[in-house]
Amino acid sequence: MTENTKDSLEAEGDIAADFLEELLDILDMDGDIDISVEAGRAKVAVVSEGPNQDLKRLVGPDGEVLDALQDLTRLAVQSETAQLSRLMLDVADFRAGRKERLAEQARTAIGEVRETGQKVALEPMNAFERKVVHDVVLEAGLSSESEGEDPNRHVVVLPAS
Repeated sequence: MTENTKDSLEAEGDIAADFLEELLDILDMDGDIDISVEAGRAKVAVVSEGPNQDLKRLVGPDGEVLDALQDLTRLAVQSETAQLSRLMLDVADFRAGRKERLAEQARTAIGEVRETGQKVALEPMNAFERKVVHDVVLEAGLSSESEGEDPNRHVVVLPAS
């Protein structure tokens, strides 16, 4: 990654942090903002040192509120930079925990595919979740593909050919 790209991703993170800090103030919620650059994209996390029940309201059932908040944050960044943003937002470590659970599901499916030689379809997932599964499957030396239309789009883990 070039220094220019890293600088622009850090700038995305700063813009997103300003937007989220204003939102937290409006909602009268406490939270700290962590900014990083990972895998060629800005990553912003809203975290809390104590109990984070308030922040969990920003996640919602199955991360639906978090997905909407990520879209709004990306739009705020885009309106400032005039560039499409691929920023990732996490609140109260929801995505981090979900990522680990998805990796475990992927490993279970990989084991089943290796044992039976048959493809295994997982439940519908959003794009972030499918990417996590695809990465784990690729790392295990198998292949996978996404099938279906949103909101029923899902990953199918394929046997080795």
